[in-house]
Amino acid sequence: MSAWLPTAPCTPQLCAPRSGATRRGTVAASARLLAGLGAVVAGILLVPVVALFSAGRRDRLTSGWTRTVIRIFGLRIQVEGAPLAAPFTVPLDAPLTASPDAPGSGVLVVANHISWLDIPLIATLFPGRVLAKSDIRRWPVLGLVAELGGTLFVDRDRLRALPDTVRDVRDALRAGSRVIVFPEGSTWCGRDQGRFTAAMFQAALDAGAAVRPVRIGYRPLGPAAFVGDDPLAASLWRIVVARGLTAEIEVLPLIPAGRHPDRRSLARAAQSAVTHPDLARTAPAHTTVASDSANRPASSVHQRANSIPAPASSERTPS
Repeated sequence: MSAWLPTAPCTPQLCAPRSGATRRGTVAASARLLAGLGAVVAGILLVPVVALFSAGRRDRLTSGWTRTVIRIFGLRIQVEGAPLAAPFTVPLDAPLTASPDAPGSGVLVVANHISWLDIPLIATLFPGRVLAKSDIRRWPVLGLVAELGGTLFVDRDRLRALPDTVRDVRDALRAGSRVIVFPEGSTWCGRDQGRFTAAMFQAALDAGAAVRPVRIGYRPLGPAAFVGDDPLAASLWRIVVARGLTAEIEVLPLIPAGRHPDRRSLARAAQSAVTHPDLARTAPAHTTVASDSANRPASSVHQRANSIPAPASSERTPS
């Protein structure tokens, strides 16, 4: 493991307790698990076909698929924040609504990172191109699916390769794509948060692209948290067993390109917005070009971007 990779001081024992949620019966939970896995596989198999559609249709299909998967697993979604007028809960049969970002130039969507659930949640509102670790490209079947889905890759073990990744993200943003990044670089328990690394914010500055901060939370937190050496199978079972699990997504105001002089300042502003959403909502409005129709849908897993050495702990995420 490279020393510059981010790590989190979170463990399943501390962050994923059994208490805090009403439990479903074993039969009902097993049925949800099998149905959810079936929906995931069906979506993966259809990626090559969906890739042939127009960008707008790909976005709608991607959003509909991820939302369906989330609901089958028993998770409800509550969304609030700019430019949405009021909080709402997304039922399974509700009509799809437009993304909060209108067509135009690319946008960098950045969010805190708690669980593997964050990826389909973000894709439901902001279908786009996810930044993922390069190992995914070598996976059987899934590697090809990730490439067809427009995934951007970062080699987390080679710091020298990072400038190439920044250029790839910049080019995608310039082409009008929405790019989804988790700048903490690792999942955190939700009770604590990692530092937003700055590299991908340079891509936004170079492309003249706005940054869309998004805050993710879960109620109750324990069943959704995916940290440390937590096996994916154990995480899946906690989620389908938990009754009433709700994802809370807060869409925060766009940070226009050029408001900040450098990537570190922009990264701090985005992290501050996610950490203190009340302050972000009351900040003075700025006129900006909103974003984007993603060129290709996200069907991948997430990134592990650059960072500084952190305290020893787990850094694995379900990628």
